[in-house]
Amino acid sequence: MSEADPAAKPQRPFDRIGGREPIARMVDRFYDLMDSEPDFAELRAMHGPDLAPMREALTDFLIAWMGGPRDWFEKHPGACVMSAHRAMPGMNYAVATQWVVAMQQAAKETIPADPDFVDSMVSAFAGMSKSMAANAGQADNH
Repeated sequence: MSEADPAAKPQRPFDRIGGREPIARMVDRFYDLMDSEPDFAELRAMHGPDLAPMREALTDFLIAWMGGPRDWFEKHPGACVMSAHRAMPGMNYAVATQWVVAMQQAAKETIPADPDFVDSMVSAFAGMSKSMAANAGQADNH
């Protein structure tokens, strides 16, 4: 019996995107856009003045979400990103849409060689943000 072709093995999104550095670049671009573009003003207003902790947290979360090291989950046992965000004051469809649009722009700019990956990732983000907005004001223990 021969071994399976390594090229046929499903690739984690973390590997497909190229590891930590591309994810960090995407997150940095996202927060740069959020911090500088008037179209994302409502989204920016939901965050504190110092975005550095958010940059680190989102980078670590996305790394884990894409199948890389699970440091974010180890640092935040039992935490639910969806619950935390939908409980934020000001969460609504407009803000959720701003988040998706900013992430889409950041992803397209920082991962230009893989538009299929970007489209798939942004589609997942859109689903999550829509759910957060639909359940805004609610907190649960998921």
